[in-house]
Amino acid sequence: MAKKGRPAGRRQSPRKTRRVTSRRAVSATPSTVRAGDEPAFAQPEPMPAPGKFRTPHLSDEGAYNILDELKKENKIQPLPFPRARGGDEPVLSLEQIWGSEGPKLSRRLGQNGQIVFHAVGDTGNTRTVKPQEAVADKMEADFDEEQEQDRPVFFFHLGDIVYSFGEKQYYYDQFYEPYRSYPAPILAIAGNHDGMIAPNTNAVSLDAFLNNFCATTFASTPESGGLDRTAMIQPGVYYTFEAPYLRILCLYSNTLEDPGIISTENGAFPQVTDVQLNYLRVALTRVKTEAFKGALIIALHHPIFTVGTKHGGSPNVMKEMDKICQDVGVWPHAVLSGHAHNYQRFTRKMADREIPYLIAGNGGHATSRLREKQGGGVLRVPVELPGLGQGRDTVVFENYDDQNYGYLRILVDQRQLRIEYHPASDGRYAKTPDDHVTVDLSAHTLVHFEVPRTKRTRVAVGRQI
Repeated sequence: MAKKGRPAGRRQSPRKTRRVTSRRAVSATPSTVRAGDEPAFAQPEPMPAPGKFRTPHLSDEGAYNILDELKKENKIQPLPFPRARGGDEPVLSLEQIWGSEGPKLSRRLGQNGQIVFHAVGDTGNTRTVKPQEAVADKMEADFDEEQEQDRPVFFFHLGDIVYSFGEKQYYYDQFYEPYRSYPAPILAIAGNHDGMIAPNTNAVSLDAFLNNFCATTFASTPESGGLDRTAMIQPGVYYTFEAPYLRILCLYSNTLEDPGIISTENGAFPQVTDVQLNYLRVALTRVKTEAFKGALIIALHHPIFTVGTKHGGSPNVMKEMDKICQDVGVWPHAVLSGHAHNYQRFTRKMADREIPYLIAGNGGHATSRLREKQGGGVLRVPVELPGLGQGRDTVVFENYDDQNYGYLRILVDQRQLRIEYHPASDGRYAKTPDDHVTVDLSAHTLVHFEVPRTKRTRVAVGRQI
């Protein structure tokens, strides 16, 4: 059901000292690394949290006034982006992003029988560090799990890392500093704000994102401000990420506020090209050819479905994705997005499968009420939303949280995909999700989560854990 009884102002205060957890999936990377040698993640020693921005954020009001006028005149267009390295299907693996620790980690994940990771988007804040720090602190507490298999091994960012126009001068305050104690790799898809260009500037679309997430070697960037985390080595803004039990097909949905754009849309936007449609077809065909049995997730910043007044869905993107999925005969187990500044979960019920579509766009930038401009009232879930699906499909709006900041914790094993939503306001060590959904990988249906056999006898009833 919808979140209630927890006002937006009740957020966990960030710790005065950000620390590296003592128990991790793997050992910390040394603080001194050569460019291209090994990746670095968290700081090896505790460091004081500054509690404020190093670079004060200038007002974007003038830029947005210009953009609003251009929008009224229908003069805002999606922007071109560079072709990714690696051919028709650029691929990045978990082993690559962990450097020399990668092969060992992959073997352990296979032995443990599952993989856990984080996901959320829309994190950068231009006004205060507190919301993003609260979410980061709670995510870091997941590395204190007693069982190794329960600890996350990467963070998948759902876009809009730096506001308002992805400027490099704000990367330290909005990305590197908040995650200075996050002891694992951080991957990303680009959001519209990461590729937008402020009017009357000489900025290049996606420039800072490409430098910090699509580097060719593990190297420190000027934007890191002297912190240890090295740039990520993604092949581009679209790519396939592979890990044990998991594939994530990553798409770039461009720079418009709404809707998302991933193609020329039949010639309407020739500057965008259809390279991502070709990528998606090739990636899904390989899933079929290799008979991949793990969880298949599609991730793009703009959501397919959304409820609320500030951001709409992307029906054309859904149609394009559906056609390719139908042609190839392969469908995702889940679709993840950000963009709307809240948490929303939908179930698309098709003839032979159920697919959850989730929005996790409340990672620290802002929270947006679903009925902020509709004169009050309540929005009760679940509720069916007619007209959003294709053909006889039905779309059910299952749950939402439009008051709190939070993140997704995602678990995949050989049989199931479980996606949990955790609000930061529950406190750093509260590990009961406020919402969750589980997909049976073989049946493509929503089911109750089946607790792995290794966890069934860990807690004695009536005794302290």
